[in-house]
Amino acid sequence: MPLPMGRVLVVAGSDSGAGAGIQADVKTVLALGGYATTAITALTAQNTHGVQGVQMVPPGFVQAQMRCVLDDIGADAVKTGMLGDAATVAAVCEVLEALPARLPLVLDPVMLAKGGAPLLAQEAVAMLTRRLLPLAALLTPNIPEAEVLSGMAIPDLAAMHHAAEAMLTLGVPAVLLKGGHMDGPEVIDLLATEAGTVEFRAPRIATRHTHGTGCTLASAIATGLAQGMALRDAVARARAYVHAAIFSAPGLGGGHGPLNHAVTLDPARLDMLATQAARGVLAQA
Repeated sequence: MPLPMGRVLVVAGSDSGAGAGIQADVKTVLALGGYATTAITALTAQNTHGVQGVQMVPPGFVQAQMRCVLDDIGADAVKTGMLGDAATVAAVCEVLEALPARLPLVLDPVMLAKGGAPLLAQEAVAMLTRRLLPLAALLTPNIPEAEVLSGMAIPDLAAMHHAAEAMLTLGVPAVLLKGGHMDGPEVIDLLATEAGTVEFRAPRIATRHTHGTGCTLASAIATGLAQGMALRDAVARARAYVHAAIFSAPGLGGGHGPLNHAVTLDPARLDMLATQAARGVLAQA
């Protein structure tokens, strides 16, 4: 039987180049059969060469976006990406803390853009650690982010294991430490929980087209959780999706190019939907 659709509320920034951020999140959730709603935290002017400008959305309006979606469409999981500053982190926490039941939250602690531009103010890191992390089901840092959150250098795989275990003490039940910043023929990610740590390995693809991999991976995992998948299964499917999306990247831009988020869309399914629409089966209500 197919998985249920799964509703994912994504709280993150907009990427005008559409390789990362809200745009990548929506495409990922759709490709994996889910339904994405959004609360945009910031507007960025960026392309494959980097971020040229950031305009924050007022925290109260971030809350308004979240509440109107949750009150009507609802959600089965939440994914947070770029939150930008402490006021926005606090605003998001207020909405999530007020929910009658806790939703699975995949927290991608977006701190730096692919080109190195800061995307999370220093004062916001403490707020994120103290207040948002305890609400999360999964934290998905890359190596530089994990070094900030764990307070330790991560030069090798052994240090990755130590850091992943250390971040569990911050109040989150699971950590997926992404190893893409490490050198070597394989990309090794660590999924750490109280039950132990599991290594996920995949051959490294030699390419510059990796913009948005973190956003994409976190949204793919959130989609799996929204569809009722176990955490380890959701991580495995998400990693396979990202690997295929990198492998089939369209090669756009002169810098860090975007992935192919449509890689898992089944052409036969699209043809069926087009045929149904032509026959009026999918008429608007």
